[in-house]
Amino acid sequence: MNDSEFHQLADQLMLHLEEQLDNYDGDSDIDYETNGGVMTLSFENGSKIIINRQEPFHQVWLATKSGGYHFNYRDNQWICDRSGNDFLAMLAHAITEQSGESFQFS
Repeated sequence: MNDSEFHQLADQLMLHLEEQLDNYDGDSDIDYETNGGVMTLSFENGSKIIINRQEPFHQVWLATKSGGYHFNYRDNQWICDRSGNDFLAMLAHAITEQSGESFQFS
């Protein structure tokens, strides 16, 4: 993967996340802010989730209350380099944990 392909894939991921968060209709309020390739999700309890792109490694990194994870793009999805789990599944789990309310990506 070259830098251009990485940027396109990371941009698509961030756009998808923004659309899903904008359409979230839960009781808890999830605020998000994107700045320079870093997305910060903030929850009512004060906890945060940070998603950022690591261009030198062509990875997306996820920092949650329960830990940090690195994702590589393989087979049309972002996959955790340690667990092999899908980015969206792990992010939805972290959002559920930190918001106290069930969250799923469509």
